[in-house]
Amino acid sequence: MPTGFAKPAGQLALGKMDRKDRLSRLRFRAWHRGTREADLLVGFYFDRWHEAWSDADMAWFEALLEEQDVDILAWATGGAEVPERWQGAMMQRMQALDYIEIPK
Repeated sequence: MPTGFAKPAGQLALGKMDRKDRLSRLRFRAWHRGTREADLLVGFYFDRWHEAWSDADMAWFEALLEEQDVDILAWATGGAEVPERWQGAMMQRMQALDYIEIPK
């Protein structure tokens, strides 16, 4: 797990999950955030990028999912400065917003 990311409560057994199960759990959490805007932002981000993720990338995403929707949305859209612990390639891809599909 990357430095500075504590395992959230209830996730201590994740190390024993295989990649498929772990990604399945992350997909569900990404698409069930609580607000439609966050569902779209985080869900489409997951769908677009998850296949290329390393274990460290998955740990980053798991930790990010513990943050408030309003904060994630603000960081991704430039409405707030991204805290140092979230800065990097994963957040830059999220900020590109070129992975979001507009539902019809």
